[in-house]
Amino acid sequence: MLSRRTFIATAAAALSAPALVRPALAKTTMITVASLLSEDKPETQIWRRIAETVEAKLPGRFRFNVVTNAALGGEKEVAEASRLGSVQASLSTVSALSGWVPELQLLDLPFLFKDAGHLRRVVSGPVGADLKQKLADQNFVACGFIDYGARHLLTKEPVTRPQQLNGKRIRVIQSPLHTKLWSAYGAAPIGIPITETYNALSTGVADAMDLTKSAYAGFKLYEVVPYLTETAHIRAAGVVYFAASFWKGLGAAEQAVLAKAAADGALYFNELIVADETRSMQAAAAKGGKVLQPEAIETWQAGAKAVWQDFAPIVGGMDRIESVLAA
Repeated sequence: MLSRRTFIATAAAALSAPALVRPALAKTTMITVASLLSEDKPETQIWRRIAETVEAKLPGRFRFNVVTNAALGGEKEVAEASRLGSVQASLSTVSALSGWVPELQLLDLPFLFKDAGHLRRVVSGPVGADLKQKLADQNFVACGFIDYGARHLLTKEPVTRPQQLNGKRIRVIQSPLHTKLWSAYGAAPIGIPITETYNALSTGVADAMDLTKSAYAGFKLYEVVPYLTETAHIRAAGVVYFAASFWKGLGAAEQAVLAKAAADGALYFNELIVADETRSMQAAAAKGGKVLQPEAIETWQAGAKAVWQDFAPIVGGMDRIESVLAA
């Protein structure tokens, strides 16, 4: 029979043991995530899915604070914030990250990818692995590539031939490749963050831009550039990434769970985009948006080939471009 003193000592030891473990288990780390669009768009829905997956594997370990509607800025501002540690995760087009990793412009080359399957084959192989490593070297831990869909031309007036862009002010992603592309058609490129494009188009600072169908409706741009010409000139690739400063503070098991959840989330995002494009164009049409088909597609492609030549030394040479084309 236990004495009162022995019982108290034994009970105290039993209670103190889990107390040593409890703080580590109970510690919840906030992950601030920046999303450009609203709750109903794939850019936000992917993070809801990732959060659910992580919570199922590591209950209570992380809390995802998803900040929507570009409240934390455009892609470049968010990328810079992640490098400073104030944002822990986001999505980004490869265009926006090419200032840090110029080789990413391989995925942005116009008229290089035939369709979504073509892009997926390339980023799932050695090219994708190489680009992930280069991103890691710049403090972006890329866990998966995503496909935002094809970029199309958006204009205030109908445009079906590249000559009709001559002298037009076109908003571009702040990237040398995009500037070169639209300059080849005689347009005057203006680098404007995506969060400022609606005002720029409505006030006449810009006459046109290019964007995916999903984002076209997401930013309600059909109100200021009602014509969408289905040029599909660039397959808008992107990445799901975490900030390296955040990532390095995690254990290997935690990194593995987050990496798998993000990789699965990338596949989920790609599925969502397909359905969202259909809904987006229905919404645009209901508000007066009109879809046009490009004429003389070979003239559009001819302007793009000059971009290939100029950027070949940056992205690994013409042989690498040709290998991607043939993939």
